[in-house]
Order: sequence, then structure tokens, then C-alpha cells
Amino acid sequence: MTTIQKKSALPGQTNPIAHLTEADIEQIGIELDAIRQDVLDDRGASDAAYIRRVIDTQRKLELASRAVLLFSAFPPAWVLGTLGLSVSKILDNMEIGHNILHGQWDWMRDPKIHSSVWEWDMASPADQWKHSHNEVHHTYTNVIGKDNDLGYGIMRVDEDQTWAPMHLGQPVWCFINAVFFEYGIAAYDLDLGAVVKKKQTKDPDFRRRAKQVLGKIRRQVTKDYVVHPALSIPTGSFLPTLAANFTANVVRNLWSNSIILCGHFPEGVETFEKRSIEGETKGEWYVRQMLGSANISGSKALHLMSGNLSHQIEHHLFPDLPSNRYAEIAPKVQALFDKYDLTYCARPLVPQVYSAWHKVVRLSLPNGWLATTNAKNAPQQLAILYKMATGDRRTRRLLGRKLESESRAAAA
Repeated sequence: MTTIQKKSALPGQTNPIAHLTEADIEQIGIELDAIRQDVLDDRGASDAAYIRRVIDTQRKLELASRAVLLFSAFPPAWVLGTLGLSVSKILDNMEIGHNILHGQWDWMRDPKIHSSVWEWDMASPADQWKHSHNEVHHTYTNVIGKDNDLGYGIMRVDEDQTWAPMHLGQPVWCFINAVFFEYGIAAYDLDLGAVVKKKQTKDPDFRRRAKQVLGKIRRQVTKDYVVHPALSIPTGSFLPTLAANFTANVVRNLWSNSIILCGHFPEGVETFEKRSIEGETKGEWYVRQMLGSANISGSKALHLMSGNLSHQIEHHLFPDLPSNRYAEIAPKVQALFDKYDLTYCARPLVPQVYSAWHKVVRLSLPNGWLATTNAKNAPQQLAILYKMATGDRRTRRLLGRKLESESRAAAA
């Protein structure tokens, strides 16, 4: 049976699948396979019409927005054009690009809408993203040390990971990564941190992939920050158009990052040890996807703008199903959670974003520090944090144990 990573450092945390037998887990897999097969048997013309309609809408919206921004020296035109361009970039990234590159629409046999040929408005080349995301992330969902999407290699993501002073900067790194998310993803797809750490920057394969990324970035920058602003020169709108394109990219980055954080990182989402997936069965893989993902409840507009990753649980269970079908199967999946007494982690957007960032901040601090800190003891707690940040490993270990003990006592 899959063993969820134990989180004994904090009180009240137990193995959420301890009550399931091996037969239960395999039966979950059988029932989920049946849900998937129902969609495969039913997909057809209406699904194909949906994705073609979304692509057509996105392209017309982008063209219209860029046309309006040619006159962006006029403030209302700047606001309207920037808003439209932001929405079009989000649609291109989330509902269109992400899902096409997952192969969700390959069954249409449309050579223009196929994962093998599609390229998107992002710094990361599609082929590199498909490897790091489809092959690695979706295979090793939330397995610490295997799934780099879990914190992108720059964050502490679990209580059992040893706290170090550098983790205090985690909220800052997370925010910077959100603002420039497309470039962070490109660096992540390159596995840049590991390559630099291992001093493998001269490796021919890395250089080839790096050249591909730089070429993609150059094309994106040329389009958004040279050609389009230059077309606005006759109306005196060069700088406003430049600012509009930058703003639209930042809006897209912040939105994409928020949706992904909500799907993978809020309180209540489980992480897993490497050893927990040794000899993993299909049923166990399904259960890991169920517990390692979270949903965002909301309107149809929210689901569209999130690329239907607001149904992250369903997406992780069935990454190759058409995204427009996730809302349809979500009640069936949730019923399965209820049947086997598992927690279906779903919240509205704002609470889910808050929960994800709360976890970012909580894990940037030593275990138990936030839980034992209040207005009255804040000076003393800050003094403890200072000692842990400036002290040696032994000091951090002793003070850390004290904080964890106090946290357990407070929760009892």
C-alpha cells in the first residue's frame, strides 16, 4: 500500500489512507478507469467544436486587443487593450496551450491542433515543457525529490524537510517566481539549478536545450517588446504599448502561478516519500493523484480561465481527457472520495490562494513557530527565530524541538 509521508513533526496529522485495504485501493482504480472510459467513449463533435471555438475566440481577442493598443497613448484604449491582451494570453496558456500539449485533443487528428506541433505564447519551448510536466510531474506527483513542480526546487514544501535559515526568504522567492513565472518555468524545464550545481553547463545536450530556450525567449521578447510597440510609434503609443505588453505578461504569470499553487500546494494536500512509490500499482497511483491535488470551486468563467485546472484533482487523475469534461465528471469523482472516506480538497479561489500562501509562509519558518506565536509572546518568539537563523545546527535542532513540543502541547 502507498505510504503517505508521515508528518509526525506537527500534531493532529495522520495517514489519510490507513483505513483502506489493498483491495479498496485497487477497487478505486477500477472505478476511476470506468469514469475515464465513459468520457473516451462519448467524446466527439461537440468537444472538437469547443476547443476550436476557444482557439478562435482567443485569436480574435488577441488581434483586437493589439489593434486597440496601437492607440494606447489614449488611457481608455490602454486599459481596454491591456485587459483584452491579458485575457487572451491566459486563455492561450491555460485552456489552450496546456491542454493541447497534454494531448487532450490529439484524438481529433487535426494537424493544426495536435500536441506534436503546437507552440504557445510562453518562454518555455513546448517540447521541453512536455517532458518536465507531462512525463515527470504527472508521473511523480508530489513525491519529494522526484517532482520538481513541488516547490520548483526553491521552496521547503513539507514539515519533514529540515528547516534552514535560507528558507526565511521563501515567500520572497515565491513572489518573484510568480511575477516572472514563464521564465521560472523555462529555467525549471532546463533543470538549470541542478545543471549549475553539478557544473554541467558545458554538456552538449544542455547547451542545445538552452539555445532552444533562448531562441524562444528572443522571439517572445521581439514580438511583445519590439515589433508591437514599434507599430504604435505613428500614434505616439510606443511606451504605453510596451507597458501594456509587460503588464499583460505579468498578469498572465501571476494568474497561472496562483492557479498552479492552488492545485498543488494548499493546506490539506499530501506529499509523498520516494520509497512510497516503490512497486506502486495503478490503484495506488490514482490515490496519490487524489490526495496530492486540490480544486478551486467557482463559476464556468473561472474554470475556463484556469484552463479547467480548477478541477486539478480530475486533471491529475485523467490528464489526457478533454478539459471541458472535467466539470461533468467532478461529482462522480467526489462521490468516490466520499465512498472511501477520503478528503476532497476544494475551496473557492480566494480561500485557496490564501491557504497556499499560508503554507508557503508557514514552511518558511521552523516547525511550530507560527502555531505558537501570538501578539503577547511575539518578541520572545522573534528572539528564538533570530537564534535559530544565526546559530549552528545544534542550536537550530534544540530550539526546533522545543517549538515542536510547545506546538503539540498547545494543540492537545
